Amino acid sequence: MAVVVAGAGCTLPAFAPRTDGEGDRAAPVGTAPDWRPCPETARELVGRTAPDMRYDCATVAVPRNWAASSAPGAGPTAGASALPGAGETFEIALLRARSTRQRDRIGSLVINPGGPGGSGVDTAVYLSFPPELGGLPARVTERFDIVGFDPRGVARSSPVKCISDADLDATFGADPDPVDQAAFDETVALNQRIGAACGAKYGAQLPLYATVQAARDMDAVRAAVGDEKLTYLGYSYGTLLGATYAQLYPRNVRAFVLDGAIDPAQDYVAGSESQAKGFERAFDNFTRWCAADSGACPIAPDARRTLTDALAKAEVSPARGADGREATPGWIFYAVISSLYSEAQWAELARALDRLAGGDPQGVFRLADAYAGRDADGHYSNLFDANLAVNCADTADRPDVARIRALQSQWRQRYPLFGPALAVGLLSCTTWPARPDPYPTGPATGAPPILVVGTTGDPATPYEQTPKLAAMLGVGQVLTWEGEGHTAYPQTPCVTSAVDAYLVGLTVPPAGQRCPPR
Repeated sequence: MAVVVAGAGCTLPAFAPRTDGEGDRAAPVGTAPDWRPCPETARELVGRTAPDMRYDCATVAVPRNWAASSAPGAGPTAGASALPGAGETFEIALLRARSTRQRDRIGSLVINPGGPGGSGVDTAVYLSFPPELGGLPARVTERFDIVGFDPRGVARSSPVKCISDADLDATFGADPDPVDQAAFDETVALNQRIGAACGAKYGAQLPLYATVQAARDMDAVRAAVGDEKLTYLGYSYGTLLGATYAQLYPRNVRAFVLDGAIDPAQDYVAGSESQAKGFERAFDNFTRWCAADSGACPIAPDARRTLTDALAKAEVSPARGADGREATPGWIFYAVISSLYSEAQWAELARALDRLAGGDPQGVFRLADAYAGRDADGHYSNLFDANLAVNCADTADRPDVARIRALQSQWRQRYPLFGPALAVGLLSCTTWPARPDPYPTGPATGAPPILVVGTTGDPATPYEQTPKLAAMLGVGQVLTWEGEGHTAYPQTPCVTSAVDAYLVGLTVPPAGQRCPPR
């Protein structure tokens, strides 16, 4: 049941079936949605419903282009009817988990799990279970409805889908550090092919998946659940979405928890380098754990050497899985990335690398496929389609191919395992065919205190970004967890107690509060 929440440029594995929308049941923006029981969503995801929980689903229609809309909060511009998406809607899927033990209801706690591309519907189901199964504390679920929404283009909300399974296999299987110029050129061509396919399918509407548009959708969600002010829990990319909302609608904020903070003011290149540094640091922490606990880590004492040897061997003689797939350096790299999101997965990574050395790559594939959203038949969800569409719609400062090639070499020296791949990953938006629609980067003037949570060992949204987001908002209050992995709430009693008190009673933690490791 563990949910791996991802950071900017990454994704959250999602497992529920998707549809292309449910327009016949979509409520127009500003009207109450038609909630209907949907316990089957929990059963499809987990195999059962949570104790004492009722699940209801609804769909709300929102303008595709808020700049071309007269809907509440839109603020149409001159010539709006000529803008892309004018007069059209996206359908935003909602799931509400309500405890039968609910008392003194405060309102709804709206959830975003990150990505971009993560399903809030799925995450609301996971968080509806008891804390011992990874869910939220009873003192939260008994005071709030837990409401998840799939942002525009994600999962059940008019999903964007334009990358073939073959191209996704090629992307994940590719050498994460193509040193040879011909191999690098192949990676450029693959990204160009993906961008061209998405451009051919969606054309001028590609910028409409931008975060600034999704933040306006979130205010439509607030209105749909009937709350005067929004209570929100955003993980990873969800912190960026929440920060954007707080800037657009500061007086509609009740309480915001932004966990796994992204610094919105950093540029595209700086964000990728920050992740390279964060994953390098997290792998060093994994290596130290491995050396100190050889009983749990069969690749002790030198986990880094084991990984570099595995990558080198895979370049010339990759192990073959039961389905015939080869465990190339790319698949090994993403298995490592997947595992560093949670300290609980470190032992599984060690076992997977140990078995890979013996010729068995199934553990590597299991970890990498969980990250990629790839099923046993080789089909992908739209996680990475949405991830790419949102990230590139947000990104104005796209480096050219020559600069990316130079960064690949520079970052190889600074961050040997992760730097080259993070540099090459910049190609995805450099070759994107649509113009950007960047989000704002300023204070949330008029908003109440916003709780910004950071984890010192976070690989995907390194801790250094936490105080920067808090300072940018001007009303941010930092809560620090001296732990490992990506995001903190509700993993440790100290963080959980502080966040619960803030969500329920609006009690802001003391300035500078730090929580010890687990």
